[in-house]
Amino acid sequence: MEAVCEAIHALETDPAFNAGVGSAVQSDGRIRTDAGIITDDRQCGAVAGLEGIVHAIDAARAVLEETPHVMLAGEPAVEFAAAHGIEIDADPWSDRTRERWLDTEPPGSAVREQLAWLREHFDGHDTVGAVATDGDTLVAGTSTGGRWAALAGRVGDVPQIGAGFYAGEAGGASATGAGEDIAREALARRAVELLEDGHSPRGAAEQAIETFGERAEGTAGVIVLDQEGTAGEAFNSAAMQTARASSTEARQRVDT
Repeated sequence: MEAVCEAIHALETDPAFNAGVGSAVQSDGRIRTDAGIITDDRQCGAVAGLEGIVHAIDAARAVLEETPHVMLAGEPAVEFAAAHGIEIDADPWSDRTRERWLDTEPPGSAVREQLAWLREHFDGHDTVGAVATDGDTLVAGTSTGGRWAALAGRVGDVPQIGAGFYAGEAGGASATGAGEDIAREALARRAVELLEDGHSPRGAAEQAIETFGERAEGTAGVIVLDQEGTAGEAFNSAAMQTARASSTEARQRVDT
């Protein structure tokens, strides 16, 4: 749990990624973050539509550890996060997102106007995530700032169990990409099911993405880890950045 949250913290703080600082902006000019986290025995927590929260993964973890629920959303979720010591007045804007939004003509207030505007500006599909195991417990988590110019209140795949994140006895997965397509295809759960069917982590990732590509128009990527710590990844986008770290091998590799 600590390893997943610390890894995601670093990415939520880095404005180069669409999570926490540097998140995408929704149609009303506001940033809302989502996250989800799950253990291999399917204890899970998720949050959606958080304003003013950079470390959404911490709020998701608090839902897992402190409530009988699976997901909290919107203003009540922000209040819940505050009650558990999570900063709620953080600034998720980066120079890049601020400049891009200033160059974007905001839509009108009517829903039809917003829908017409969305068709022109809706873009992006970045997400950050991590999967870790200590040999006994495996945890998977994912965090995002959503997709650029989505309708206010849009929630994508990231906080949906089985879509943006999933774990079971065989291993866990975290997905990134076109959120609507990932949600429709339950990409993370599909990858874990392939592990359960005997595929290696790499084979599970590749087969999950191959099937996804046959069914969906958007692009996606997935990282997969089994209980032994063997990792696999696959994507059908132009690129996907990944890193691996092992305390036993004392190494870290970064791929682009």
